[in-house]
Parts: sequence; C-alpha cells; structure tokens
Amino acid sequence: MKDLESTIKLLAARGKGILAADESSPTITKRFAAVNVESTEETRRAYRDMLVTTPGVNEFIAGVILFEETLNQKALDGTPFPKKLEQLGIVPGIKVDKGLVILPNTADEQVTQGLDGLSERLVDYRAKGARFAKWRAVYAISDHTPSMLAIKTNAECLARYAAICQANGIVPIVEPEVLIDGAHTIERSAEVSERVLNAVFHALKKHKVQLEYIVLKPSMVINGKTCPVKASCDEVAKATITVLKRTVPAAVPTINFLSGGQSSEEATANLNAMNALFGHLPWNVSYSYARALQDKPMKLWHGDSQQVKAAQQAFYHRAKLNSLASVGKYTVSMEKETATA
Repeated sequence: MKDLESTIKLLAARGKGILAADESSPTITKRFAAVNVESTEETRRAYRDMLVTTPGVNEFIAGVILFEETLNQKALDGTPFPKKLEQLGIVPGIKVDKGLVILPNTADEQVTQGLDGLSERLVDYRAKGARFAKWRAVYAISDHTPSMLAIKTNAECLARYAAICQANGIVPIVEPEVLIDGAHTIERSAEVSERVLNAVFHALKKHKVQLEYIVLKPSMVINGKTCPVKASCDEVAKATITVLKRTVPAAVPTINFLSGGQSSEEATANLNAMNALFGHLPWNVSYSYARALQDKPMKLWHGDSQQVKAAQQAFYHRAKLNSLASVGKYTVSMEKETATA
C-alpha cells in the first residue's frame, strides 16, 4: 500500500504529466521511417536516451512509460534506464499489454491480450525498477460499433489488469481509447465515451480495484478526423468534462489524457481549455502524450547525434507548454517562443 501511495503521489503532481515512450517495435519503426532513420536496438536506445536526459524536463514530466526493450536497456552513460529515470526524479513505468486481437463474434472489433502470466511479469518488471504500468484498450466508432460485447470485454480486461497490478504494488494506468478515426461528430464521441467509461468503472468496482491508486488515461471527447464539423477547443473541453463528471468517481486522483491523433498544438490547447474553463475539478487533469510530445523532437533529431541539443530543446519546450496547459495557463502565443532547455 505504501508503494502505491508514494507512486501515485508523484504521478499526480500538479503541473506534471507522463511521457509515453512505450511505442512497440513496429510502431517506432514506422515513425523512424518517416524521418529516414533505421530502427535498430541502438537507434531506439539513442533516441529514448535523448528524451529522458533532456536537461530540466523533470520539471514537467512525472513519469515515463517504457517499452519492455527499453526497461532492459542502459542509457548511453551505462546506467539502466529505470535507474537513470529515478536519478532524475522521474518515475519509471512499463507497458504490459501484448497488443490487440480481433474479438470473435464482433464486426472486427478488438480486445487487448496479455493477462496470462501478467503477475509473474510484474514481479520481474518491479525488480527492474518499474513502479507503474499501462494497458490500452481501443474502441472504434462507426454506425454499429463499439458493441456492448466489445465494451464489456475490454472493461473486464482493464479491471483484471488493474487488480493484478495493485496486488503487486504497481500503479495501473487504465487506458480506454475511443479512436478518433472516422467521420463521427463530437456528440457521437460523447455518447460512446460515456458508455465506455461507465463500463470501465463498473468493472473496476467489481474487481475491487482501489480507485485512489490508478491513473485514468482516456481519450478526449472530440469529433472524428474526417467529420466535416470540427469542434473548437472550448467545445472539446466542455464535452469531455461533462462526460468525465458523469462517469469518473472523485476518488480517482489524476486523469492523464492521451493525444490520440491530435497535433501537438491541438492536444495542448484542448487540455488547457479544460483547466482554464473548469476550476475545482475533483481530479488532477493532465497529459500522458506520446506523439504530441515527441513529434518535433524526433524530426529535429532524425538520427543525427549533432542534433540532440536542438531536439532536446524542442522536447523541453513542448513539455513546458503542456505543463502550463495542465494548470490552464497556456496561450497560443507561447508556441512562437524560443525553445531553450
């Protein structure tokens, strides 16, 4: 219990967020290819070292979610990555799900696998320094999806994962991602998000998960990518907070949004609107971004060790802007400020 308390206190620190640096090998290979970098164990190690050793970024980043490969690697100075993060005052975390598979008897909807052997893996991850974990479920929106079968099955898996984590002294990130792909309206997104979150918290209660020791990582309530009507920041904020107030108990200490296909600027602006428009929320409202924190730094780095400083400055600047957004103090004009680390 003390481990859970100390970890959640750090992760829920106001003004700080979580870096998701847990891209699977196929995902980071695709992202590296976009900037003409070959994905090898060494290039992945160098890239993630660049992120975590950015001077001063611990002012804005409370925790980093690692891929299993990175958990077992050493930083460029020879220090194991989890220990390096601890030295920097950042909590090491680990992605523990084993990816998505088709859920039978659905319209190709997906369920997350990885519960088998999870407890044993967590013992190993914890011994290596991991103090929190992440499990992602996804829900695609169409005229007929997500089905209740997919909603309830994923909720059950998320709850079982969370219970296993807490039993092993690991804080679980519960990540139900309503996908942004499609032409759905923000109203349809709100309807689906509410059903998904209701099911998740029903399952968490059934499995006796202690809500005081979880991080909720939802998607924002936002229109689909190809929807002809694009919601404003204020509309996204109002729709999202409305759904959260209806579904998320006050016992949850922190809600750290995923960026889910938004641009870096959109993800920051939408987060800021929530904190600027709504005071005295029962939860800390912050971020757990991957691409929305890494996009510009990765492009600047593009595998060139001579560009590490410039990439780190860009990463520091993006993390700083999201930190400000998490307390409602970001403005668009800050995008033009010189990035200095």
